[in-house]
Amino acid sequence: MIELLKQQISGDKREEDKINRGREFLQILALKIMHDKGFFKNLAFVGGTALRFLFDLRRFSEDLDFSLVNKKDYNFSNINSQLEHEFRLYGFNIETKPKEEKTVQNTLLKFRGLLKELGLSELTDQKLSIKIEVDSNPPKGWNLQTTLINKVYMVNLTHFDTGSLYAGKLSACFLRKYTKGRDFYDLIWYLSKHVKPNYLMLNNAIMQTQGFNPNINDNNFNSFLLKKLETIDFNAVKKDVERFLEDRNELELLELKNIKGLLRN
Repeated sequence: MIELLKQQISGDKREEDKINRGREFLQILALKIMHDKGFFKNLAFVGGTALRFLFDLRRFSEDLDFSLVNKKDYNFSNINSQLEHEFRLYGFNIETKPKEEKTVQNTLLKFRGLLKELGLSELTDQKLSIKIEVDSNPPKGWNLQTTLINKVYMVNLTHFDTGSLYAGKLSACFLRKYTKGRDFYDLIWYLSKHVKPNYLMLNNAIMQTQGFNPNINDNNFNSFLLKKLETIDFNAVKKDVERFLEDRNELELLELKNIKGLLRN
């Protein structure tokens, strides 16, 4: 398995890209394990990593994000233990750090010694990590799809449709307590693809977190977006997203004027 991983990162020149590619291999393997164990009967794949694996988004990611869409027989502790068990069977030295007490449950999968084996660190104790997050109470109104991907492994993924993914991304952009630059890179992707957000889910998300329904629709979406964008520090956006981009030249796209241009079109 380590040799296969080495092959996956061999084409990258920058060490940072090799680390991103190595983490992505582990993400794909985690998705395969979750598929093989039947966890997608409960979960839908969402977030920026879903965009990358499903639609070839040109940025890397640290997390695998999911929404709980079927509560029957759902057990986050079992997901964590199965991931740990299966990764060990694949030959990885793994430890996990699950947190289940909040609405958004997560576990950090830490791979000890892997960076050293890949020639990316001289320290045996330095870990490569991926994070699994499950929103156990997502806003209502989502729509599901299933897509077969073929990236190292073939995996059948249950996920939100693009409109629902977009609604979730808008929520992440403007309802988080902090600015995450990767979200705004993804926002530009949605705008460039002319995706229409799932307004029902977006309004439900704002109602759930802010306590009111803004009734966002086709007529007022652009004004809603522009008002929110005026509050964003795009220098902070660029700083956050830079190390995840396949092409660093795309940083210059992360300007308010460019997003305004996409909205006009």
